[in-house]
Amino acid sequence: MIDPKIQTAFEAALEAFSKYSSFDATLLNNSFGEVFALDEDFLTKVDALDEVFDNNPAVESLREVFFDLLLVNFFSADVKKLEEDYLDTPEWEDIEEQTLDRGTELLNLLLYLNECEDEDIEPELEDYLKEFLLVDEDEFQDEYRIYEPVIANQILIESPVSEVSKVAQSLPQDSELKELFYPMICFFQTIDPTDEMKAEIAANALDKEFDMAVLDILINFQ
Repeated sequence: MIDPKIQTAFEAALEAFSKYSSFDATLLNNSFGEVFALDEDFLTKVDALDEVFDNNPAVESLREVFFDLLLVNFFSADVKKLEEDYLDTPEWEDIEEQTLDRGTELLNLLLYLNECEDEDIEPELEDYLKEFLLVDEDEFQDEYRIYEPVIANQILIESPVSEVSKVAQSLPQDSELKELFYPMICFFQTIDPTDEMKAEIAANALDKEFDMAVLDILINFQ
């Protein structure tokens, strides 16, 4: 099964990627669509996803964010076919253990956007940090550590995207938000940018193919 929002998001990502690449990633719409729609267990779908990327190295940078989409699709569509408490079973715990090193922080942001839709509220960075990730709570210090670059630079929400780009470039290579910082902040600056705004975001992007693909995932997932 495939959640319609997931399909819209990954197709938008492939279109955005193609706009700034010599490779037409939209040719992979059907391949990825077949993976998301597979009526198989999660690890089988992960293997199928990896196979598409292995066969198309031009889009390698999207591998882990597409894993995030696959996981969100599992939570929203596939899990409906399973037992109500499946996510509490030893089987799912084993799957989590096997995929610990997969995915990115985009997963949390997508889950937050789902919550915003459920509660009919507009996504905001401060709400994401404090109410969803609970970075101010003592028991969530891992989240605080990961998001410290964002917490320390919340003023960028009101800054030109050129400033966002400078800060993103200055982040240490081992930061877990190094790649996502720029498209994440740009998204929270304006969750429904005009074409002119998107052109400016692209002009200041560190990696146009990746940054604009992630931005369009977020814009189209709402």
